[in-house]
Amino acid sequence: MSGWRSAPGIALTLEALVDLQAGQGAMPRQRPMARRAGVMASRHPGSGMDLREIRAYVPGDDPRRMDPSASARTGVPHVRALHEDRDDITLLIADLRGPMLWGTGDALRSVRGALHLAGLGWQAVARQGAVGLVVAEGTGVRVLPPATSAGHMLTLCRLLVDRHAAALADPPGTAPLTEALSLAARTAPTGAHVVLATLPDGWQGADAALSRLARGRRVEVALILDPLETAPPARPLPVRQGGATRLLRLQPADLGGQTDRLAAMGAVARRVEP
Repeated sequence: MSGWRSAPGIALTLEALVDLQAGQGAMPRQRPMARRAGVMASRHPGSGMDLREIRAYVPGDDPRRMDPSASARTGVPHVRALHEDRDDITLLIADLRGPMLWGTGDALRSVRGALHLAGLGWQAVARQGAVGLVVAEGTGVRVLPPATSAGHMLTLCRLLVDRHAAALADPPGTAPLTEALSLAARTAPTGAHVVLATLPDGWQGADAALSRLARGRRVEVALILDPLETAPPARPLPVRQGGATRLLRLQPADLGGQTDRLAAMGAVARRVEP
């Protein structure tokens, strides 16, 4: 990477993502008793072996809990989840489509979104949870299945940096997030925490996929705001379209309608301001 793509605020650096690990607290000395990534022994086991649910297999599941009947019936591997386990799985979804590669402040919206997600990822690692990543690009989707450990989180950060650099080199399109959200629903088990970092209105066009993702999961849509949307200039700005130029006075972004629509789909909207 060279030239303008390496400028601060435009480039996403591994150092910036790794620095977010500081201040997340020391890792506990004890290891979780559960074997599956992101599943920790509960302090309240209840009956100990009661079936909680039968769900699709995700990488890291204990194969000894495979459910033959459900697997044969659906054609997809399924496992039996028991009450003595407590899921702590965080799935991050980074929107790196074209509209995210823009900004009027000290960093692109895409950079700020990646930093927001990485901070949440390091928090999950600090409590011995599992964290995974889905990257939404204009021409496809990349996925890193959830797993535990700081080493895995470092791999996740490297993937973010690599895909951000690729997006800058060849700006992607603006296809809806449907594919990324559908993949997230297959990757994140019931009870997982899913965080999508996108721009205001960035989720639109994928309403049905977002609604499906929110069923049984805690879905948060982090709306990455630009300074122009939070504190626009007081004076009118010239806007040129075609051969005509006119003056427009910008207003702060009103996210009330989006917040209500997301809530109706089972998701929570979060403002992420500069």
